[in-house]
Amino acid sequence: VQLQAFGGGLVQAGGSLRLSCAASGRTFRSYTMGWFRQAPGKEREFVAANWGAGSSYADSVKDRFAISRDNAKNTVYLQMNSLKPEDTAVYYCASGSYYTRVPSQYDYWGQGTQVTVSS
Repeated sequence: VQLQAFGGGLVQAGGSLRLSCAASGRTFRSYTMGWFRQAPGKEREFVAANWGAGSSYADSVKDRFAISRDNAKNTVYLQMNSLKPEDTAVYYCASGSYYTRVPSQYDYWGQGTQVTVSS
């Protein structure tokens, strides 16, 4: 299984970015897809997850971020609006067998994409 995340970049506070994560090698529609982020000196934290029938968000991004998936393209997206400097981190996509917010319980990870929000 391979996951490839892209779409990060530098954006001013209040701006938007859309991250994408393309998956290959497994039955995409059957699995939970998650987004996590890790800022320098901090632990990797849950951002959002989608298991097809539903989605879940961290409180810090709820109402600003939206996760979606296109099973025909084996791709999951993270639309990020109203970005804040504290959203700056490396963002990772992950694939797992069930919904969880615990990073270690996901089976496969993408390489990460840097998101930097300037004030």
